Amino acid sequence: MLRSYLPILIQIILASLIGFGILGLSYLVGKHKPTPEKLMPYESGVRPTGSAHERFAVKFYLTAMLFILFDVEVIFLYPWAVIYRELRFFGFFEMLTFILVVLAGYVYIWKKGALDWNKN
Repeated sequence: MLRSYLPILIQIILASLIGFGILGLSYLVGKHKPTPEKLMPYESGVRPTGSAHERFAVKFYLTAMLFILFDVEVIFLYPWAVIYRELRFFGFFEMLTFILVVLAGYVYIWKKGALDWNKN
């Protein structure tokens, strides 16, 4: 039984060796001449001002979580679309119910102002 997992183990070992080998080779062969410009954090071509440890508003995280939530719910539309013809009207009404529930949640958070960045 364990013998069937041997190719997977070999692949993991080879991928690790290749990854560490490339990193090690880059460290040994690459040029190491740090300059102040190279050590400065990249900020889209603009020189950074202030501390890099600024606190983000909670709205940022809330919007990110809501995006992930609705993004994951949209993923459930794909399997339905694949077998849509087999499900017929039952599948259509089930998915319509699902979309209405998701839409109700979206309208709720919209009315609560969770998507409004200008609000304090």
